[in-house]
Amino acid sequence: MSTTQRSDANAPLTHARVDLARFDANLRTVRSRVAPAETMFVVKNDAYGHGADVLVPRAIEHGIRWVGALDVETALRVRSVVGEGPRVFAWLLSSRDDLAAAHDAGIDLGVGDRGVLEAAASAGTARPIRVHLKIDTGLNRNGVRVEDWRPFVARAAQLQAEGRISVDGVWSHISEASDEDDDRARVRFDSALSSAEAVGLAPEYRHLAASAASFLRAEFRYDLVRVGAFVYGISPAGGPHEPELGISPVMSLRTHVVDVRDGEAVLPLGAWHGVPSSVVARSTEASAVGVGIRGHRHPVLRVGRDWMSVHAGDAGVGDEAVLFGPGDDGEPTATEWAESIDTIGEEIVLKVDRRIPRTYCG
Repeated sequence: MSTTQRSDANAPLTHARVDLARFDANLRTVRSRVAPAETMFVVKNDAYGHGADVLVPRAIEHGIRWVGALDVETALRVRSVVGEGPRVFAWLLSSRDDLAAAHDAGIDLGVGDRGVLEAAASAGTARPIRVHLKIDTGLNRNGVRVEDWRPFVARAAQLQAEGRISVDGVWSHISEASDEDDDRARVRFDSALSSAEAVGLAPEYRHLAASAASFLRAEFRYDLVRVGAFVYGISPAGGPHEPELGISPVMSLRTHVVDVRDGEAVLPLGAWHGVPSSVVARSTEASAVGVGIRGHRHPVLRVGRDWMSVHAGDAGVGDEAVLFGPGDDGEPTATEWAESIDTIGEEIVLKVDRRIPRTYCG
C-alpha cells in the first residue's frame, strides 16, 4: 500500500482523485442495506487502488469492525495501520505463508485446504489461531470440495478440542452470475454448516455474499458480508448501476489537454498508465465511451503508450479531462468503460498506474 497521497488542493495535472465524502456515503449505504449482518470492508490490491492507508482508518471511524485483506502480507500491513481494533481477515493462503506472524498479529485466516489447516494449527502458540473454514460451493476458486468436507470439519473439530485452533467462521465464495447458480451454492453452504455443527463446531460467523448478493438477496447475508466494489462506488457490469444501488464512484481519473490539432485533443495518459487500448475499436459504436471535457463526452480516437487523443470538439489546451468518475464533468463511470470492452469496473480502477498520484478531497 504505497499509493502517493497528496492534498487535492495542490493536485498535479494528472492524478486519481478519491472523494472521501462519497466513500463515507457509500459505506453508510452498504451498512444500512445489509444490516443486521456486519460488513467486512474488502481492501485487496491497496483498496482497489484507492489507498488503503487512507480508507481503512476512515472506515473504522465509521464503525467497520471487519477488514478483508486477501493475503497475509496485506493483512499484516492493515494491522500495522489500524492497531488492534478491527478483525482482519486473510484468505488467499498457502502452507508456506508466515501463519505464525499472522497469528501473532491476530489475523483471522480463511482456510480451504487440509494442508493449510494443519499448518495453521502448528502456527498457534499459547492461544488458538482463529480460522474460518471454506467450503467450495461450486465456484472452484478454492475451498474444500463437497466430498471432502465431512472429514475436513471432523479434523478441525479435533484440532479445536486440542486448543490449537478456534473455528470462528464457515464461509464460501459464490459466482453471482445467476440466481440459479447462487441458489445451488447456498444449498451446499447450508449443508456444509449442518455438517460442521454435527461434529461439534459452532462458528460465530457465517459468510457467503459479496457486494451484489449482499445488496440484492437478503437470504445470502447470514452474519457477515464481504463488500469491496460497492463501497468504492463500482456497480456490476450489466447493471444494476450506481443510481439504482444508491452508491456513487469514489475515484475519478483526471488529466489536462496538452495539445489540440487537426480536430484531436491530446492527453498525457496512455496504455502504460492503464488506459485500455481496446476502447478505440469501439469508438464509433453506440456502446463507446468518451472523456469528459467541459461537461461533454469526447470519443476516444487513439491510445498510445503514454498518450491518447479524443475528438477535440470545443476542448482547448489546459482544459481538465476526466476519463472516468461519478459523471459530474460529463465523464463515464468506470463501469461504463468496463461495459464498453466486456470487462468489470474493478479492472478499470485497478489498471490505473500506481505511479499516478492519488489525491483526496471531501
